[in-house]
Amino acid sequence: MQPTTQNPQFNPATPSSKKSVIVISSHVVRGSIGNRAAVFALETLEHPVWAVPTIILPWHPGHGQANRMLIDDTSFMQLLEDLKSGPSGYAKGNSNWLDEVGAVLTGYMASAEQAKAVAEFVSFIKSKNKNIIHICDPVMGDGDKLYIDQDTAQAIKEHLVPISDAITPNLFELGWLTGKKVTTVQEALIEAQKFKNKIVLTTSIAGMMRNQIGNLLVYGDNALFAEHRIVGGPTNGAGDLTAAVFTAHLLNTKDKEITLQRTTASVFEVIANSAKQGADELLLEANTHCLKRPMAMVQIRALGQSPTLPPNIRKAPKRNKNISQKNISSSDKKA
Repeated sequence: MQPTTQNPQFNPATPSSKKSVIVISSHVVRGSIGNRAAVFALETLEHPVWAVPTIILPWHPGHGQANRMLIDDTSFMQLLEDLKSGPSGYAKGNSNWLDEVGAVLTGYMASAEQAKAVAEFVSFIKSKNKNIIHICDPVMGDGDKLYIDQDTAQAIKEHLVPISDAITPNLFELGWLTGKKVTTVQEALIEAQKFKNKIVLTTSIAGMMRNQIGNLLVYGDNALFAEHRIVGGPTNGAGDLTAAVFTAHLLNTKDKEITLQRTTASVFEVIANSAKQGADELLLEANTHCLKRPMAMVQIRALGQSPTLPPNIRKAPKRNKNISQKNISSSDKKA
């Protein structure tokens, strides 16, 4: 008897014990920025990834000019439309194509229309799965200027940031979003607190101690500052890596202090180890242990609601009712 021919049905892979993350950002052929950094980090931390490129480049623009492979807005929107419904046949044996997703991480946008389309996509999938969180890395500039066009930056500010659960700007991006120049921890704290009901991780802030740099995490009425020594090394993609590792830990623990500590320690170790090897890019493949089990000592400070430190402080403040201080290592029992 001839076997009966059946209609093909999509069969998903064996589900991971951890939620999938949709990452929407740039892609480079060589290097560790954008999706190259984010996808590797998330998969190393055992999260399946749906990777959506917004633009394709041969390398980081900092290495020199090169041709870009642009994705036209129509094709980009059609791809997002397909992701909303999933492959034909999936729904026959599964309740929701988006059930496996735990987070969406949005990064570099190549156009204002892309930013608007991604915002609509994020809003749609969150309406289908209320547990999905959106982390917006507002990739738009550094130092003292934008490196994307004004219209795209404005679209990120108006469409993506408002619908996010968490944002991960650098110091310049935080100031651009709030319209204030930000240079210190104190100023960053004031500006981050303007984003009500959001988790705000501001990166690359000059430390309170000499020759240190750190990240400020603000959530609700809480503020934590994690700092470590400054190390020379490749930093292209450090923001992308930070956002991805931060996303993974947000999904895996409710303890924000552990999330901040592990994120900061991991990125510091990857940069330091890449520098030791004389690399011009982050060597993620050689430093998976830094992502899984970071061992770097990171100093964590709890800041009060009202910053009380003088603007030019360079030493750790004494313990008081507003500021507590402790050293935490990822090898600590708590971690």
